[in-house]
Amino acid sequence: MSGPETALVAFVLMLGAIFLRVPIGAAMAATGFAGMWVLLGNPNAPLSQLKTLTYDTFSSYSLSIVPLFLLMGQFATRAGISAALFRSASDFLGHRRGGVAMAAVGACAGFGAVCGSSLATASTMGQVALPEMRARGYSDALSTGVLAAGGTLGILIPPSVILVIYAILTEQNIVKMFVAALVPGILAAVGYMITVAVYVRLRPDAGPVAPRVPWGLRLRRLGGIWPVVAIFGLVMGGIAADWNWVRPGVQALFTPTEGAAVGAVATGLYGWLQGGLDRKGLIEAILSTAQATGMIFFIVFGAAIFNSFLAFSQAPQALSAWVAGLDVSPMMVLALVLLAYLVFGCVMDSLSMILLTVPVFYPMLLAVDFGLSPEELAIWFGILVLIVVEVGLITPPVGMNLFIINGMARNVPMGRTYAGVLPFVASDLIRTVILAAFPGITLWLVGVMF
Repeated sequence: MSGPETALVAFVLMLGAIFLRVPIGAAMAATGFAGMWVLLGNPNAPLSQLKTLTYDTFSSYSLSIVPLFLLMGQFATRAGISAALFRSASDFLGHRRGGVAMAAVGACAGFGAVCGSSLATASTMGQVALPEMRARGYSDALSTGVLAAGGTLGILIPPSVILVIYAILTEQNIVKMFVAALVPGILAAVGYMITVAVYVRLRPDAGPVAPRVPWGLRLRRLGGIWPVVAIFGLVMGGIAADWNWVRPGVQALFTPTEGAAVGAVATGLYGWLQGGLDRKGLIEAILSTAQATGMIFFIVFGAAIFNSFLAFSQAPQALSAWVAGLDVSPMMVLALVLLAYLVFGCVMDSLSMILLTVPVFYPMLLAVDFGLSPEELAIWFGILVLIVVEVGLITPPVGMNLFIINGMARNVPMGRTYAGVLPFVASDLIRTVILAAFPGITLWLVGVMF
């Protein structure tokens, strides 16, 4: 068999292993190792490759940002920030029909700005907002659906661990990726709120009106969200703002990795001052971060082996040449790629999809003329990928956010949660079409700041 044919067979075998519940990192590593063995005809060749591949993969300075943002999210979870965000948002929106559900979306967006993880956002905000919505008579479908969807804002609102991995894979500037995600992230939150408004007008009993909170109390509680504003401003402002006016020649106050470290320390100090992060909590946060980092890095390692095999097979180059020779529009190619992500999202987690598919799809799209520079294409495509990966977190049967939220509402059938999240999936798809049709929405802020 030729290299591309071998890669196709290996890809099918790897998907079969994943369906049989083999750990994704192990499936990618084993398939990549076996594929190199077949291609090179010598078992020593892939072993020799592993000697340098391991060091080359994990000596990347940019990867150090991953555990730092994860630790920042762990500290934020224990600092009580989520409760303050939800309470303040509920004060301003709760008296409207469906307002508490809208407040949950706003709180998820705010928490995502200091967390960077969808699963952490969903689980943390679920503990705070789900009991409140159910106590106020919100339907089970809307309560669980809005929290599952709102949790996805954790990977779209920067900082985002998934965006960091994508930037490393495509050799793009992490700061520019974060800046590009801001406008789509705001659109996502607004879109979810509009979805709630439409939902409760079609089903008024699903989202009753809560009592109006006096303005004095609203303003006092609004002061409780200053840590989120301060930490987000410190991290994003420090890595993305122009600091020449403070110190000539200094474009950014610190690098993304340094910004992640500053954010983790600031969040940890706030949690300690608030009493939510004691010695036991600190140890638990560090251990949880270590476990999550180990899982992510194992998948990264497996993907590195598989992608090395793909490079030997010349499959990405062959696919790019084939696509370039097709008589179809660039937008049709993009639509097929995004559709593939939606299908993969039904059975795979977001990180695995990014690591497995970007090395294949990204070179293919570079071979098609979208009228954008390579950097603009990489940034635009990265945000689109992030959105469709986000959809995968709330689509059955493997939508992880659905399982997290439904696990908290133990007496709610999974079917009700599925039904409740479908309007938010529709909102995501509409937003994807808009951002795909108008790349300037994604690229505008990057052009302004850089």
